Amino acid sequence: MLNQDTITNALKSVKYPGYSRDIISFGIVKNVAANNGAVSVTIELTSANNEVAAQLKQACEQAIRALPEAKMVHIDVKMPSGQQAPVAGQGGMAAQNRVPGLARIIAVASGKGGVGKSTCSVNLACALRHLGAKVGLLDCDIYGPSIPLMMGIKQRPTISAEEKMVPPINHGVKLMSMGFLVDGDQPVIWRGPMITKTIQQFFQAVDWGQLDYLLVDLPPGTGDAQLSLCQTVPLDGGIIVTTPQEASLGVVRKGIGMFEKVNVPILGIIENMSYFTTPNGERVEIFGHGGGRAEAERQKTTFFGEIPIFTEIRIGGDQGQPVVVTSPNEPPGQAFIKVAEALRQKMG
Repeated sequence: MLNQDTITNALKSVKYPGYSRDIISFGIVKNVAANNGAVSVTIELTSANNEVAAQLKQACEQAIRALPEAKMVHIDVKMPSGQQAPVAGQGGMAAQNRVPGLARIIAVASGKGGVGKSTCSVNLACALRHLGAKVGLLDCDIYGPSIPLMMGIKQRPTISAEEKMVPPINHGVKLMSMGFLVDGDQPVIWRGPMITKTIQQFFQAVDWGQLDYLLVDLPPGTGDAQLSLCQTVPLDGGIIVTTPQEASLGVVRKGIGMFEKVNVPILGIIENMSYFTTPNGERVEIFGHGGGRAEAERQKTTFFGEIPIFTEIRIGGDQGQPVVVTSPNEPPGQAFIKVAEALRQKMG
């Protein structure tokens, strides 16, 4: 029998372009109706991407026409209000309307956990601030936010006269994180649609003001948060953080592939935990060496530099005092400042 349930089950076979998850679980199917063999489906996208819209419309029509009782099929794909579809040759997502006040939005990602991505995000944000830029840092790791600890601040955002959240500031960087909105160690146990809604609110309901750079610290992997971010705002690019060994680099390639699928340019690669220098001056390459540079060359992208293993970096993160803030002229701080200089040059 042709009804809402059978149509919804059929649409579960339609994957969002570039991802293994179906459009029902992503929450973009907003209306399903059937009447005497006529089927109507409404899909609401959060990004103005004509190519994605066309692919989804065609895939949905094919899935529903495969149902024996479906005689007429109408798929309505709605774009975000006020946004324009990308123009060919303009770099996909970056062709959308800009978020007011945010000059550049850059995602910091990794294919796997444990590579020090959040450490790099925090110190890169502080390094850009050290170089004179106006910087914000958005923690999009909804399940495991670490930015409040690493930036040394834990307070709820205030509310502006326009009823928007005003991000707290520490070390000269504007900050937003789920860690500011939940109590203590309370876990966030949400399904995908809630993640999508929260990330949208981090842009629509936060008064970021005027920023030269908004860095977005993503969780590891290629899941809901990554897709939601790419659907919500026009990213100027992504930075990939890796460690030198092949186990990390193999997953990095998946992260690069994810950004390519959603038309986000890869700005470059940072190799974290490159080597360790013992007190007697001996250099020890614990995780191997050179993998990040070699992968950047293979991907034909920028290699932003190496971040050696320094005890000071770990201590700074645990104490909420990033090493770039406490020791900008020492080797640990200089390592991140050099990366920030390379990024600033890359972004013009």
